[in-house]
Amino acid sequence: MRNASRGTLLAEAATVADTSAKRRTGLLKHETLQPGDGLWIVPCEAVHTFGMKFEIDVLYLNKSRKILKIRERMAKRRISACLRAHSVLELPAGMAEATSSQVGDLLEFEKLPS
Repeated sequence: MRNASRGTLLAEAATVADTSAKRRTGLLKHETLQPGDGLWIVPCEAVHTFGMKFEIDVLYLNKSRKILKIRERMAKRRISACLRAHSVLELPAGMAEATSSQVGDLLEFEKLPS
């Protein structure tokens, strides 16, 4: 996943949560989220961090994968939403700042061979 507007890499390998079961579980079973990892939740317009063990950056995207909202360093036991969003990209805390990602930026996703 790249930020095409900035020419920066957001995640080398992100998991796609595109089923009800995967969306419900999300990152809850993870102990940490390493740089280069991420979770793309499709469809999604709201997330929570109840039961999470670490902070995350949350990028809300429209259908064209343009960033609509960024919630940086979302702590445990929080709720965040963007009702206009089509999907959410969850990244390690600090990744949005490290890649200079901003609202309005366009993201590109490339599917890796299985």
